[in-house]
Amino acid sequence: MKAYVFPGQGAQFEGMGADLYKKSVEARRLFDKANEILGFSITDIMFKGTTEDLKQTRVTQPAIFLHSVISAKLLEDNFKPEMVAGHSLGEFSALVMATALSFEDGLKLVYQRALAMQEACEIEPSTMAAVLGLDDEIVEEVCSQTDGIVVAANYNCPGQLVISGDIDAINKACETLKERGARRALVLPVGGAFHSPLMEPAREKLAKAIMETAISNPICPVYQNAVAKAITDKDIIKDNLIAQLTSPVKWTQSIQQMIADGGTEFIEIGPGKVLTGLMRKINREVTASKVDI
Repeated sequence: MKAYVFPGQGAQFEGMGADLYKKSVEARRLFDKANEILGFSITDIMFKGTTEDLKQTRVTQPAIFLHSVISAKLLEDNFKPEMVAGHSLGEFSALVMATALSFEDGLKLVYQRALAMQEACEIEPSTMAAVLGLDDEIVEEVCSQTDGIVVAANYNCPGQLVISGDIDAINKACETLKERGARRALVLPVGGAFHSPLMEPAREKLAKAIMETAISNPICPVYQNAVAKAITDKDIIKDNLIAQLTSPVKWTQSIQQMIADGGTEFIEIGPGKVLTGLMRKINREVTASKVDI
């Protein structure tokens, strides 16, 4: 079975989407529509902005969503998903391409999500750290025994788990994890503690927007981050989307479940090729590739 996967925050790059804009009338229509919906020229920032410009959460999230969805739409009849998943923000791209969400509603939600997360980050100084070379259970144990807020946030692949929380707790946990044998425990240059309880203010704001948005049953199963299972019911999709902001991204578990359910060919669509690299660390028996439009 053919599975399509969509990247999350961190996959942005200077000039992203400019080639798509030049290549296709449909791409131009969608990018122009996006500028209209957002009320500012995101294409100017995507095509001509600096790395710093693209790092702002309010820009990064819609930019990655646009690059992913427009790339997938340009595949036209060649895009025939039997299952889809997206890493964090990428879940919105997956839902649009599985026709559960319209392009317009998907973009509006992604932008509201970005603004809500940015606001939540400003309430309390917080961050994330990548932990390499330890079993998940050890990382979870250290998080649970560390004072303050620190939780497992992104299960990216075996031996790579990102933790999230308040700055002091993250720093303490990193020291302990190194003592416990982590190859690296590295604080990341991110604006806040995504996928942790510190995102609760953002979850509350986004919950209202999601509940007011029309979501349909998808054309194929969507493996959602919060549960790592195939979901085809629109009401459950909404619940899981709301839970996603404060729940861990169960990426390893999602991919393993997709393989168990018959996934054999995994195709990444969107900027970068992070997910293709993770795929090879999760399971080398299946094929993983990146589509370049």
